[in-house]
Amino acid sequence: MKNEHLGSSFDDFLEEEGLRAEAEAAAIKRVIAFQIEKEMKQANLSKTAMAEKMHTSRTALDRLLDPANVSVTLQTLERAALALGKSLKVELA
Repeated sequence: MKNEHLGSSFDDFLEEEGLRAEAEAAAIKRVIAFQIEKEMKQANLSKTAMAEKMHTSRTALDRLLDPANVSVTLQTLERAALALGKSLKVELA
């Protein structure tokens, strides 16, 4: 009895099931949300203050910081980076 999946990777499984892009987007969003929250804490910025610096609403900031919400625009990420005195770097690897 031979297991056809023996030796395959989790990435291969996700690819076969058509879930890889979705899983990677969710993972990336979790990292981004974590990094923004970490930088906010270091800068001693409340959510209200951060939203003001980003020229957006607190609700929009909450969506940005929600790791499960993967629908975020580059413009929003750029505004967050600028509000934190950082630059946004996006690359294909």
